[in-house]
Amino acid sequence: MAQRIRAAEVEEVLRDQGHDFSEFEDGDWDPGVRVAQAGRRLVTVFWDGPGEADQLTALTTQLCGAGYHVVPTEQDRGGRRRLEVTLP
Repeated sequence: MAQRIRAAEVEEVLRDQGHDFSEFEDGDWDPGVRVAQAGRRLVTVFWDGPGEADQLTALTTQLCGAGYHVVPTEQDRGGRRRLEVTLP
């Protein structure tokens, strides 16, 4: 069974690796990483901006290297791509 995980922990790992984070300004998201708590055992990571597929692939590699289990998914009906991050 997966362990509890916190979005703040995943965010810290990504900040330590030098990633810029997205902020909501003027009705839109600035380019960068966005991390959201999706449950006690699940954190969701998005890339806001150009090169979404490539950026998510790079984030997957980095998060797996940090010991996380990462599953790339897509929201229903052709929605946003995202990474579902858990602890093994």
